[in-house]
Amino acid sequence: MAAIGRFQKGDDIFHAKVVDGELFRLHGDVFGSPSFDKKATPRKGVRILTPVLPTKIIAVGLNYADHAREQNKVLPKEPLIWIKASTSLIPDGAKIEVPYPQHRTDFEAELAIIIGRKIRNVTAAAAARYVFGFTAAQDISDRTIQNSESQWCRAKSFDTFTPLGPYVETKLDPSDLTIQLFQNGQLRQNSHTRQMIFNCYDLVSFISANITLLPGDVILTGTPAGVGPIQSGDRLEVRISGLAPLNNTVK
Repeated sequence: MAAIGRFQKGDDIFHAKVVDGELFRLHGDVFGSPSFDKKATPRKGVRILTPVLPTKIIAVGLNYADHAREQNKVLPKEPLIWIKASTSLIPDGAKIEVPYPQHRTDFEAELAIIIGRKIRNVTAAAAARYVFGFTAAQDISDRTIQNSESQWCRAKSFDTFTPLGPYVETKLDPSDLTIQLFQNGQLRQNSHTRQMIFNCYDLVSFISANITLLPGDVILTGTPAGVGPIQSGDRLEVRISGLAPLNNTVK
């Protein structure tokens, strides 16, 4: 497998392998040993969906050294995690809806880990065997609410606050990827995953020691420096090496 997406045509929802823009429908368990059609499915009338339907989204804060410095924060000694509502997910091309336009609401480009097997208390050395793949994401954040509360779930869990996709890349080394965000064509975030304080497999190990992870669950690995506010009409694009870009607009 390589790039895997989830799609809808009429009432039919299906996963497919994406090769040069063509869709080859998947049969069987996407997290198991599926087979694929040899003939491409016509894309006319096909709508892209979020690539997975997780039981939970786990976000990680202050996981890039450059972002911690810009926030004047001390580097954490262990990962800072919280749960985001799965109802906050939207796919590539969907609109981010800001419920409180008077609040400051920020973009945050992130690399997302997609879990492929049930995990409980796995070591970092073994974690890669439990990862299905990686995709692009955003952790949209209402800073006004976030700064007024001691926990961050509400500020980051509004409907549409987790763009994800478009596809899961199942063959990717996450250790040194460029991660960028463009706002209306202007580069706002520009960093590398080597800036991560805790790498992807350290995160999987740490989280699985505390929370059982299930196939399709999403881990947002943190955002680098350069976060900033969004407003209606903005076009946001996340570009991460080896992944298809994630594009969303702001309503």
